[in-house]
Amino acid sequence: MKLTRRAVLRGLVGGALTTVALPFFESLGGRARASGGLAPKRFMLYFWGNGIQPARWIPADSGPDWTLSEQLQPLAPVKDAISLITGLEVKTPNDDAHISGPGGFLTGHPTIMKGGGDWTFAAPTLDQLVASAVGGDTLYRSLEVGIQPGVRGLSHNGPDSLNPPETDHLRLFERLFGATFKQPGENTPPDPKLALRRSVLDAVLTDAKDLEKRLGANDKIRLDQHMTAVRDLEQRVARLQEAPLDRASCKRPEAPPALDLIDGRPQMKERARVFADLTTMALACDQTRVVSFWYSDPLSDVLYPGTTSGHHQLTHDEPGDQPQVNQIVLGILEDLAYLVDRLRGTPEGEGTLLDSTALLATSDVSEGRTHQIDEYPVILAGTACGTLRTGFHYRSTTKENASRVGLSLLRALDVPTATFGAEEGEVSDGLSELEA
Repeated sequence: MKLTRRAVLRGLVGGALTTVALPFFESLGGRARASGGLAPKRFMLYFWGNGIQPARWIPADSGPDWTLSEQLQPLAPVKDAISLITGLEVKTPNDDAHISGPGGFLTGHPTIMKGGGDWTFAAPTLDQLVASAVGGDTLYRSLEVGIQPGVRGLSHNGPDSLNPPETDHLRLFERLFGATFKQPGENTPPDPKLALRRSVLDAVLTDAKDLEKRLGANDKIRLDQHMTAVRDLEQRVARLQEAPLDRASCKRPEAPPALDLIDGRPQMKERARVFADLTTMALACDQTRVVSFWYSDPLSDVLYPGTTSGHHQLTHDEPGDQPQVNQIVLGILEDLAYLVDRLRGTPEGEGTLLDSTALLATSDVSEGRTHQIDEYPVILAGTACGTLRTGFHYRSTTKENASRVGLSLLRALDVPTATFGAEEGEVSDGLSELEA
């Protein structure tokens, strides 16, 4: 094979040449299914930008009989299904406002600062660590969705390997429930194009192994990341050729309406609820077991209804106790409560979809005005098949390492690991108060 900056893998399918494109390589001159009737475990990550207001967030009491604070009032309908963790601190360096916090919390590693405002995460984020353990048996290893139009998201497979979220709810509907979706009980003939696509992927594997021998160490990592994506695609094609599981709550939903901007402002609440409905049904149909729900980005400056400026600007410029910022957070938590309620309202076996799910809700800072990453906001919902506790508020009085939450979640979701994180973020003990 002739190696070029933008090489391709080649193979023969039915006597015809087929190719699969590859990423840029430095050394070539380029730029640097549930069995036995038991419910499978799932993971959802719900993230929003610009933090909270600790004075309005932290409850006055803790334990199982805790009282919702002002800012947590939207969670009243699902209070028994959640656990609130306060007082934790992200221990990795806070080198970049709004980025270092989620980088440290979601990976346990210090964020890689590349200069000029550029950055990447040093390790996979929690959603991808879980996907590597539980995502292989489903059509989609993981789903990334975005509520804010154009949201970047933070789901990473590793350094310089971002999983961009789908922000078009109509495209997501077509992807999940379009022509290739088979509702339980449907007996449609297989699509002949699927077999051809699978043959295309098979045909390039030999070429990939030959190419690997001729690459440098960094490019071997890039090739491995790329081929992992190719193998995921191969598995998705195989899943599409299979008959659907018999899942009582799985059905094709109605197509959602268009949600255009109103006075230049996105309909965040309406968008959040459409995406909540679609991802809940994707879980119920076992199309995926891992969803990251990117409500808004760090530094998000979305114009919400009734506000005079963008969200991030308000966190710095709104005077006094910032009532508009408070209203934005309340709206975000109302949409979180809607998602939790949708999961809880979806029957599965003798329980509900929420019973098998661990949902982690968090942000990028504690208070947007100060960029602090102590008092890190952490809400959890669901028990992951009985491995997590709910219905309580745990308050750390010693600024415990926030990475302990990540380790407890990984263990609850059967990800084999003795530790989580590195350097200041590394922990070998989870948060025992969270574990059932």
